[in-house]
Amino acid sequence: MIEKMFKLKENKTDVRTEVIGGITTFMTMAYILAVNPSMLSAAGMDSTAVLMATCLASFIGTMVMALMANYPFALAPGMGLNAYFAFTVCGAYGYDWRVALLAVFAEGIVFIILSLTSVREAIFNAIPGALKKGVSAGIGLFIAFVGLQGGHVIVNSDSTLTTYVSFADQFHTYGICALLAIVGTLLTAVLHARRVKGSILIGIAATWILGMICQAAGIYRIDADNGFYSLYPTFAITDFSALSKTFGQCFAGNFSAVGIADFVVVVLAFLFVDMFDTIGTLVGVATRADMLDKNEKLPRIRQALLADAIATSAGAVLGTSTTTTFVESSAGVGAGARTGLASVVTGFLFLVSIFFAPIFTAIPGFATAPALIFVGFLMVSSIIKVDFEDLTESIPAYLCMLAMPLAYSISEGIAISVIPYVAVNLCCKKAKKVAPLMYVLAVLFICKYIFL
Repeated sequence: MIEKMFKLKENKTDVRTEVIGGITTFMTMAYILAVNPSMLSAAGMDSTAVLMATCLASFIGTMVMALMANYPFALAPGMGLNAYFAFTVCGAYGYDWRVALLAVFAEGIVFIILSLTSVREAIFNAIPGALKKGVSAGIGLFIAFVGLQGGHVIVNSDSTLTTYVSFADQFHTYGICALLAIVGTLLTAVLHARRVKGSILIGIAATWILGMICQAAGIYRIDADNGFYSLYPTFAITDFSALSKTFGQCFAGNFSAVGIADFVVVVLAFLFVDMFDTIGTLVGVATRADMLDKNEKLPRIRQALLADAIATSAGAVLGTSTTTTFVESSAGVGAGARTGLASVVTGFLFLVSIFFAPIFTAIPGFATAPALIFVGFLMVSSIIKVDFEDLTESIPAYLCMLAMPLAYSISEGIAISVIPYVAVNLCCKKAKKVAPLMYVLAVLFICKYIFL
């Protein structure tokens, strides 16, 4: 039955590999269970309710992706989008969080319509092969940068924006975490080089265990004020009744003080970022997994995009910000996952998290950092397939790869590559090779920078 449903042999995989891939993806995404409630509580939402909504929305979205598209892509409330929800829409604009949820719900409905009418599929297919490889490489650098920050290896600097952590200063917090992240990365690399199955998952678990040993020995010290908590999981009972505080509240807000034009702008902002974050993630992860066909197209792209749209609307009803395809899915792909079976595993782990959330939220950033850093290496290798002799292809791909980590955004990376791709090819009299939709996208991106 599993073989018939997920076509494991056709995708050159097996149950064990898919299970490992699904667990790996979940462990690299588990931080969202702690971060999303913290983010949205700043908008006035109940943190326990948001935690449950996060688990359920992630379960629904990931399962829909598994069963409709048969891809190892996992979904959860997106980082960046939750910050925009809490600090811009509810903070700077002063909207009630219920209004913001309605905007997310409306965005999801628009996405469902666009997915059914093939608009999003057409956008995906219009992106040229060189840019798709640039997107994959850019995401690789982006998630590696996220991993370096999560492991406290790279920290903020007043003079140079970012710098290496000073291992000696605050060694028992920042220093030891950074050291453990580096050790875990080296361990993961060695295991992968020796072709050990599940090397990325082993790297996460081993780094976490080393951290717990350091805590027991007094090398790692708890400093809750600065975000350094106990590395040992705790056991607590979830208050399931809390979900009622957010469930269905997107339809129960006071919308009298919200102008139609302002509401539409908020919906469009959610729509724009989510669309290109999702497309960029699908492009990058699919390229890394060699899922694109000979025409650089992703089979069953419509089903994948529809799953993402359904998850967004379902998440809004449950009580969380935009649910989207997670770039951390690349960790599972790096571990060998190739089918929806891996997503089923990830989805069920999110569902189980409702009961055991304190265990999963105890996974520290320095333990997942090695997975993100190493998978970044695996993804950035796609750039070698770009023809660097053709500057009309390689320059936009380079800009995409450069922009994603520096702008800290997948959608910005796409924008900063599409505009010069069109411009360079026009100036070099190669306009015929540019798909008509690319001109439309270039104009939309320019308008976005002017008006949004």
